Amino acid sequence: MQIDTFTGGLFDTNCFFLPEHGLLIDAPQDVAAWLAERGVHVEVLLLTHGHIDHVWDAARIQRDHGCRVGYHPETEPMITERDFFVKFGFGWEIEPVQPDWRLTETDSETIAGVEFQILLVPGHCPGSLCFFERKERVLFGGDVLFAGGVGRWDLPGGDGELLFRGIREKVYPLGDDVTVLPGHGPATKIGIERQTNPFVGGA
Repeated sequence: MQIDTFTGGLFDTNCFFLPEHGLLIDAPQDVAAWLAERGVHVEVLLLTHGHIDHVWDAARIQRDHGCRVGYHPETEPMITERDFFVKFGFGWEIEPVQPDWRLTETDSETIAGVEFQILLVPGHCPGSLCFFERKERVLFGGDVLFAGGVGRWDLPGGDGELLFRGIREKVYPLGDDVTVLPGHGPATKIGIERQTNPFVGGA
């Protein structure tokens, strides 16, 4: 499975495009222009969560490509309320993005021809999702687990203990060989994080 990575915006946010399936996971700033330069078409946009750096270009992509958009209902206010972040003192308004369908935790859902296990791992923010592709042993992790770190939990709706528990109980059991493609920073392996991550510890 070909996975192309784009990193954009003020926060160096990663997103991942599967060109054979027209599937994009997350939409940081400037990814819309990157897609246009490549001349590719997005069929489906999945959002791991609603933080501004992951949804910055989502409305433009939805408009330009006519793609279907899916995310978890608990993250919906961040994505549909233009002034959600302004209310918390941040200087960003978003262009609202309405979902075509709402994603929930499930052992198996086929999206754009790709079978995923969808994991709900809140704590970084409500409704935070990870998408696990079993055949390739790849986890699109959003801002849950990083190489040597985890997603911050001091933003609205964050809960550190909830995040750590979700990683131990849901992410680690996927297997040490699983590659994690995170929302920020380089790829890592679950096995490496189980042994060395200073925030979560082993399980």
